[in-house]
Amino acid sequence: MDVFDIVIVVTAFLCSLVAGFLFSYAIVVMPGIKGLDNKQFIKTFQITDRVIQNNQPLFMLIWLGSALAMIICAFTGFSKLQGVDFGLLMLATIAYLVGVQASTIIIHLPLNNTLQNYDVDTMSEDELHTARLAFEPRWNRSNLIRTIIACFVSFLLIVLALRQ
Repeated sequence: MDVFDIVIVVTAFLCSLVAGFLFSYAIVVMPGIKGLDNKQFIKTFQITDRVIQNNQPLFMLIWLGSALAMIICAFTGFSKLQGVDFGLLMLATIAYLVGVQASTIIIHLPLNNTLQNYDVDTMSEDELHTARLAFEPRWNRSNLIRTIIACFVSFLLIVLALRQ
């Protein structure tokens, strides 16, 4: 086993953990809190998101580690893979970094931060309803895209790159 072999296993593992996290939000967390009233929904999301935004160490290790591992994997793969296999690894890297990491920075963090700024105890029901409508559909749609396309496609491309 050389460095690339270790790096790609670690990369696949970390990216799979991120995919599982996002998938869990898509099929369990968001559908689970969907039935809450507007105030409860926003408050519940604020609480769970705050755990992440307070830099929960294990989450940060996995989330940031997956991005770093993808980059290291691409660089170490340069000398190990050729042709289509290296191209697949590059596509996996781009899909993951753009589809998961960049979409999180560009779409999810601003939505999450906006929701974090609300004081649900002082908001009217109309304000709560408007806030939820501005957040929930866009967040869910984007999360589904980053989960299916970016995470699963990235993992599949990594596996295909290693078919040799």
